[in-house]
Amino acid sequence: MADDNHENGTSNGDVPEIELIIKASTIDGRRKGACLFCQEYFMDLYLLAELKTISLKVTTVDMQKPPPDFRTNFQATPPPILIDNGDAILENEKIERHIMKNIPGGHNLFVQDKEVATLVENLFSKLKLLLLNAKDKDKDPKSSSLMAHLRKIDEHLGRKGTRFLTGDTMCCFDCELMPRLQHIRVAGKYFADFEIPETLVHLWRYMHHMYRLDAFLQSCPADQDIINHYKLQQSMKMKKHEELETPTFTTSIPIEVNDD
Repeated sequence: MADDNHENGTSNGDVPEIELIIKASTIDGRRKGACLFCQEYFMDLYLLAELKTISLKVTTVDMQKPPPDFRTNFQATPPPILIDNGDAILENEKIERHIMKNIPGGHNLFVQDKEVATLVENLFSKLKLLLLNAKDKDKDPKSSSLMAHLRKIDEHLGRKGTRFLTGDTMCCFDCELMPRLQHIRVAGKYFADFEIPETLVHLWRYMHHMYRLDAFLQSCPADQDIINHYKLQQSMKMKKHEELETPTFTTSIPIEVNDD
């Protein structure tokens, strides 16, 4: 297991130490992998660590060659795994509930908003559909259900007029949405030549704000890891040179954005 050393906050007796075990890169087995849930909970906990309510330790595990102690402790359970005071929380829904109810400050991240919940939770299936149809030359990615869904998010952000989905401070929905947008940007472009249109200015402004936050930047997988994640799903082989590539991170914005 590789310790990613994202320790924030202090380790004194007043602040609980939380460990998050996440999947490692499928390319080098050490750096952060492209698991959406791992990044989502990493972001949630990073925000709490910035507020000094917890001290955060992030550990990556190579699931292709998990170490013996991982197999002994967790058997076949894949990350994310949250460890709080010696207790391991293994399922995604239980991790979410634990952050909300048991981790200091966690309840502040979990906002109730049905409209936003629907916007976020239905997005990823649209990306998978786009990738599935990528080889079909008759299907235009610009008319895809993914594009229609991104327009809905853009319209929501335009109506709201705030930095983030529910206001001017981040919440759990932002930690869920932004990793998915990054996968759409990187995998959508690579496999289907899909790009988020520059006309979705509210969405780009949102991404601009997210790209400036440590919670996103520290948790974000490399472009190569996102691409390899989907290659493995499609049983495509990785080329040897990919292991030697310097990791790149797409965080540019194609439009002018004010910082207000």
